Amino acid sequence: MSNYSRLPVTFTRGQGAWLWDSNDVRYLDAVSGVAVCSLGHAHPAIAQALCEQAHTLIHTSNLYGIAHQQTLADALIERSQMDSVFFCNSGAEANEAAIKISRLYARKQGIAQPKIVVAEGSFHGRTMATLTATGNAKIRDGFDPFLPGFIRVPYNDIAALQQLAATETEIVAVLLEPVQGEGGVIVPALDYLRQVRALCDAQGWLMMLDEIQTGMGRTGYWFAHQEQGILPDVMTLAKALGNGMPIGACLARGAANLFQPGQHGSTFGGNPLACRVGLAVVETLSEQRLWERAAYLGQYLLNGFRERLGHRDGVRAIRGKGLMIGIELSQDCTALPKAALAKQLLINVTAGRAVRLLPPLIISDAEADLIIEGVSELIDTFLTAPTTL
Repeated sequence: MSNYSRLPVTFTRGQGAWLWDSNDVRYLDAVSGVAVCSLGHAHPAIAQALCEQAHTLIHTSNLYGIAHQQTLADALIERSQMDSVFFCNSGAEANEAAIKISRLYARKQGIAQPKIVVAEGSFHGRTMATLTATGNAKIRDGFDPFLPGFIRVPYNDIAALQQLAATETEIVAVLLEPVQGEGGVIVPALDYLRQVRALCDAQGWLMMLDEIQTGMGRTGYWFAHQEQGILPDVMTLAKALGNGMPIGACLARGAANLFQPGQHGSTFGGNPLACRVGLAVVETLSEQRLWERAAYLGQYLLNGFRERLGHRDGVRAIRGKGLMIGIELSQDCTALPKAALAKQLLINVTAGRAVRLLPPLIISDAEADLIIEGVSELIDTFLTAPTTL
């Protein structure tokens, strides 16, 4: 089906932060499969885990105990301070689980028509429930009618949430991204999540954080919300949890720890192969303390881009958190990824005007310099003579 507008390239192998195409041309990957391959390509620990587990046991189903699933759950709980984990296969599935938890929570509260507050500019998935929660009109176009029970407010606007608290009586949860990725790498005010946490506590709402793009070390912490010193009631993970192996997770604690047998499930979720790879990811991140590397590299990239592009006409903002970098331009720049491809560099544009960079956490300083140089030259050329690209 014609779901994708693909760039004219096919990759056949990878190593670290580099990919080679079918003509053996090498490209520097500053996207990581959209924040998935945080350990880079062909990481030896991931390859070993895949091969060993594939030779041992791939699938039995959740009708039986799965040792690697329990071990991975314990590892995530230890690092997140949550209580329980449901494993699935993608970020959208993880967010579906979070939405179902909020409905169960509403039932316990005696709320018949529960509402979840979500943010403009958000992205939570493409299933019907997560599409309803998503704040991108272009992605939603053509798929109505949507599910009832969602209220949309501006992101990074605590006053809008406080106003809802004064007027709405059936809100049960707030679902937010700690940093909006698809929205253009929008970093909220430092105290925003703390204020949301306090409001949820005061109102008896669940605070649900979509850490699918921000989690697993990318923002300089295991999970982005940890910078604020808070805990959500529900947190969702996917993307980098498997470094390319499909796996998602919905974590809950306290009053949100509600699922009982038969209320939710997954045929493939939490299978031995996916969980063994997830464990290899967690172990590698821990051994190398790659969240610290992400914090350092993120600031290094921001400093470099601000020095090269900070005073350039046409550059509206340079922002980021860890290895989530957004360079917002004053005009549509959706042609830039194809232009970057011609320079053997992989980048992404989101929200029409924001160059989004999500390089692997394992890049070297020299590779970071190549990204700064390549992206800066590309943007400078584009802003000077866009028709030449």
